Amino acid sequence: MRTLAFVLALVAVSPPAFAAAPAPVRAKHGMVASATAEASAAGVEILKAGGNAVDAAVATALALAVTHPTAGNLGGGGFMLVRMADGGAVAIDYRETAPAAAGRDMYLGADGGVIPGASIVGYRAVGVPGTVAGLALALSQYGTRSFAQVAAPAIRLARRGFVVSKTLADELQSQAPKLEQFPESKRIFLRDGEPYAEGDRFKRPELARTLERLAKAGPGDFYRGRVAKQIAADMAANGGLITAADLRDYKAKARPVLRGTYRGYEILTMPPPSSGGATLLQALNILEGTPLDSFGPGASQADHLVIEAMRRAFADRARFFGDPDFVKIPVRVLTSKAYAAKQRATIQPNKATPSTDISMSRPPPESPDTTHFSVVDAQGNAVSNTFTLNMPFGSGATVKGAGFLLNDEMDDFTSKPGTPNGFGLIQGEANAIAPHKRPLSSMTPTLVLKDGKLWMALGSPGGPTIINTVLQVLLGTIDFHEGLGQAVAAPRLHQQWMPDVVLTEKGGVNADTAKLLGAMGYTLRESRWGTMGDCEAVMIDPATGVRLGASDPRNPDARSVGY
Repeated sequence: MRTLAFVLALVAVSPPAFAAAPAPVRAKHGMVASATAEASAAGVEILKAGGNAVDAAVATALALAVTHPTAGNLGGGGFMLVRMADGGAVAIDYRETAPAAAGRDMYLGADGGVIPGASIVGYRAVGVPGTVAGLALALSQYGTRSFAQVAAPAIRLARRGFVVSKTLADELQSQAPKLEQFPESKRIFLRDGEPYAEGDRFKRPELARTLERLAKAGPGDFYRGRVAKQIAADMAANGGLITAADLRDYKAKARPVLRGTYRGYEILTMPPPSSGGATLLQALNILEGTPLDSFGPGASQADHLVIEAMRRAFADRARFFGDPDFVKIPVRVLTSKAYAAKQRATIQPNKATPSTDISMSRPPPESPDTTHFSVVDAQGNAVSNTFTLNMPFGSGATVKGAGFLLNDEMDDFTSKPGTPNGFGLIQGEANAIAPHKRPLSSMTPTLVLKDGKLWMALGSPGGPTIINTVLQVLLGTIDFHEGLGQAVAAPRLHQQWMPDVVLTEKGGVNADTAKLLGAMGYTLRESRWGTMGDCEAVMIDPATGVRLGASDPRNPDARSVGY
């Protein structure tokens, strides 16, 4: 194994003052960390009533569909990682699928070019939703409560309403041009031209009726009953592709958990069609053979190593990943220690590697508007779940009479191989549109074990930055010995191989470090969102067993709630 030699003159530089690092919430029995206080409280309500982590996770997800419409959903999809206290673990894939009528060139115009916005806004942008099927599968196989029981908090929130935060009010205002294109969305989310303001109460009676229907008839109603008929009718009336048959044929899938190790910790994460888990393990494997822990967080040497690991892992993500039911992915090789050693040997001391020296393909994009939550119960059962509508408020379309938004996940496919999309990225052939295919994702729900026992559950939204958010929180806690709150709040970097730039958070890199990285050949650019990610993490203190919940201070609405 080659040892990296670093010039000692490049001394460690302390990271800048950045986000506040509030102390984690502490609780003896159970903890839920999510994007809204109401959703976390819904999960804890189920835990207090005797439910386990899976029961609480489903309750949290359904509550997020009410209180976090930007990304929480019934009309989207995602991934759930479950580990039971007896050690059994499963990855539940409830990613959306392309409708049967979808075609490879469906977003191309007569001139062969990509039609702007066609895969992002409106009914033709919608993939077959998987959320309800995924939650139902998790509950039936690993939960202890009925769907009606875990849906009760969300139904109550939808009926009684919740107080609109400044964050939600700002999101609704910023997305008003999209939402007002659809009468049902305009009526519900924009109050027919009188947008919600901070402090207003937002009631969602249509969504409450849908949840009540699923509680009474069972979640299968979403795919084969009255709710399915509402979706299919709305699609038919608005030029959408999803049919009753598409809904009836949708299946959530239980997949083997992807496993790896890092400095004595065991990492459990998501397999394809999420690229997140394998890309995370690949980056960790590269870094495991470096002296990363000898540098301080934010030091130029540490940043150099982390950026180069990101670059190499994302290059392979672009080249190989897609739906495993359609393309062969060499996951075992990509996540092996031997392969990582070869990649590590190509990192030059104190010099950036041009991305063009690694490969010529580029990674597909994913919207940053996703949401994650983590749950740990008193018995040590754990759930790490990431789900999404893709763009903010998905396609903008709301199912008439049902009260929930539909995703725009078709944009996560390749509209035209070789053509840059709105993110300036070129997508790969392995991710081309095909009927019933699942689009590639970056979602990275992750669980970490220490000495064979659950240590942490974490994940984040953020499109491609999801992977690197999870990576950097793990490095903070394991390599730099930061407390959970500190690791979650610490500044983040992002390098996704192409374009060949390093994204930074506003105020996240101080001038000295930026100068040293520039001298190595890096181009730094501030993220257009200002910040990256919204990590929601729960850790178990090995000494006391106390549950520690850390919600990302980047999201003012996020809360950890325990009991």
